[in-house]
Amino acid sequence: MSTELTRRETLAKGLALTSLLALVPDWATPALAQGEVEVPFTDIPKNFNPAPPGAPTRMLDIRKLSMVTPKDDFFAIQHFAQPEIDGGAYRLKLSGMVNKPMELSLAEIKVMKPVVETAAGYECSGNSARSMEGLSSSGKFSGVPLNAVLKHVGVHPDAAEVVLLGTDRGVRDSVFRTQTFKLNQQFGRSLTIQRAMKPEPLLAYALNGEPLTKAQGFPLRLIMPGWYGVCNVKWVSEIHLQEQRYVGEFEARWYRTIRGTGGTGEDSDGSTQWEDNEITHLNIKSVIARVTKKGSGNEITGFILHDGSGVKSVEVKVDDGPWQKATIDESGGKYAWKLFKFNWEGATPGEHTIVSRATDAAGNVQPEAGPLNKFKKTFLEDNSQFPRKVMVS
Repeated sequence: MSTELTRRETLAKGLALTSLLALVPDWATPALAQGEVEVPFTDIPKNFNPAPPGAPTRMLDIRKLSMVTPKDDFFAIQHFAQPEIDGGAYRLKLSGMVNKPMELSLAEIKVMKPVVETAAGYECSGNSARSMEGLSSSGKFSGVPLNAVLKHVGVHPDAAEVVLLGTDRGVRDSVFRTQTFKLNQQFGRSLTIQRAMKPEPLLAYALNGEPLTKAQGFPLRLIMPGWYGVCNVKWVSEIHLQEQRYVGEFEARWYRTIRGTGGTGEDSDGSTQWEDNEITHLNIKSVIARVTKKGSGNEITGFILHDGSGVKSVEVKVDDGPWQKATIDESGGKYAWKLFKFNWEGATPGEHTIVSRATDAAGNVQPEAGPLNKFKKTFLEDNSQFPRKVMVS
C-alpha cells in the first residue's frame, strides 16, 4: 500500500486487507483482569493487520476497547498524502465574506477563549464489517469553538456558507456532464452559517491532552461532534465564507447516500421514493468488540456510535435466542461513544454467533444488513448489525 493510495481507492476495494496489508500473527491484546480469560473470535482474517507500519490508513484494534482511545491507536484515513506542516510557520487564513480578513498563527489561536474540551466518538463513513469496524475511535479534543474565530473576524450579514479547506491536496478527476478535468484540488467541506455558529463545532489542536499528531490533523482540525469522520476536516488551512452553496468534490459528489422509502426498493417498478443526501450525522450503531470468560460466565463488551441525541437501549442476541438488554455506560459524555456490557451465562462449548443492536432516543433501531442494503444504494453509512463468531472452550 503506497502513500499515494487514496481514501476512495481503499474503500472502493472493500478494504481488501488480506491482500493489501502485511501478515501478522495476532492482534495485540490489552491486559486481562485476574482470573479473566479471553474468548477468541473466529471471524478475524488471519492476515488482518489494522495498523501496518508506514501505511497511510490505520484502523483501531477494537479489542483494545476503552472509553478514551489512546492517541497513537486512533484510526486515521485521508484522501491525499498527510501533509508536513511547520507549526511555527502555520497560518490559518480567514477569507471571503468576513469583516476583517486575516491570518492567525497557531499561538494566536491557542490563546483565544474559551478553551473547550469535547469528548467525541466517530467513524469513517465507509466503516463497516469489511474493516472489522476499525475505522472508528473516541477521544477528548481540545481547542477553540469555530464560532469564536468567526466572531473574531466578523461575519458579513449575507454570508451563508462556511467552507473549511485542508492543506492536503492532489490531482483528481472532476466530471462535468461528458467532460472530465484533471484538477489539483484541496480537501474541503462546508457548514451553513447557522450550524457553524452553534457551540459544538470545534477547531481542535489537541487530542487527549497532547498536540495532534500529523495523522490526526496537526496543527489544527475541525471536530463536528456526532458527525461522520469526513466532516471533521483535518489540517485546516483556510476558512472561507461565501453566499452560495459550496459544491466541492468531497461535499457534493463523493460523500452522498441514496436512500429509498416505501415500495419494494427495486429500481424499475417506480414504487420507491429515492432521496440523495450528503453525509452528516452519525446513524445509530453498536459493535461487539470483546468477549471474556469471568468465573462461570462470559462478559460481552462493545461500543455504541451515535449523534448525541441519546441512546435508548442496546440489546444482545446469542445464536437464535431472544434479544436481551445490555448495560450501557454513559459516563464518557454526550458525544463520546458509549460502552456496553452483557453477562452471558450458560454458554456451551463450541462456536457461537453473537450480535448487538442499538436503538436511539427517537426509536431508530440498528438494522440488519439485508433490509438496509435493499433501500441504501451506496456503501457509505453502513450502520448494519455486525454478527460476531466466537469459540467457547
